Amino acid sequence: MKNPLLYKNSINPRLSGRMQAVADMVTAGNRVCDVGCDHGFVSIYLIREGISPKAIAMDVNEGPLQAAGGHVKECGLEDYIETRLSDGMEALREGEADTLICAGMGGRLMIRIMEEGKQKALGMKELILQPQSEVHLLREYLRKEGYLIADENMILEEGKFYPVMKALPAADRREETDQDAADRLRIEDKYGPVLLRKKNPVLKTFLYREHSLCAEILENLRVNGNGKEKRQEEIKNRIKDIETAISYINDID
Repeated sequence: MKNPLLYKNSINPRLSGRMQAVADMVTAGNRVCDVGCDHGFVSIYLIREGISPKAIAMDVNEGPLQAAGGHVKECGLEDYIETRLSDGMEALREGEADTLICAGMGGRLMIRIMEEGKQKALGMKELILQPQSEVHLLREYLRKEGYLIADENMILEEGKFYPVMKALPAADRREETDQDAADRLRIEDKYGPVLLRKKNPVLKTFLYREHSLCAEILENLRVNGNGKEKRQEEIKNRIKDIETAISYINDID
């Protein structure tokens, strides 16, 4: 429940669609650590809406962290939100937070942050992740490290697609030796197991757009791509994966 006393000061930051999707995945009552907090608006929102009782906003760069600290002070939330200069989870102590938020960075960087702070990550109740790139590598890492992707969403904002996922430490590594099952996992890593199961409409838009773009690229390669047979094969395989993902969406009840 909102605390009206926390709205008495001047700024009332509005979250973008993708950051609202991140905030919406946080479980109520959880203490939050936001790694790469930028201006601290997610932490401010979570406290003001009564979703989180405490937040630690961390960033590797002093500029954004100072901005976040200024916003926290302007809102009068110093008792609820602490800012820390930190490379990944370096400045976080084990057991200080229940929810880890990583948003607005590449998948490889998220993997590095989780690897370097592995015990801290595994000690969380949930991880809310919004990778900007290399999404399939992040999903593959989560699966192989025993995380369960419990929820996903995809946001289309200003012409760009943003996946958001909630991962739970589950200690259940998913590896398949059967080829059909392995292929299924590969498609899920690329496009999201929950997004596919939920027939997410934004994912469907993304898949059809990607299919159209790949078909156009393939046609251009056929006309002008002498000596680029390897590239043509790569695009054909990408189209095949997209068509498989579309079939999963259409076939799942």
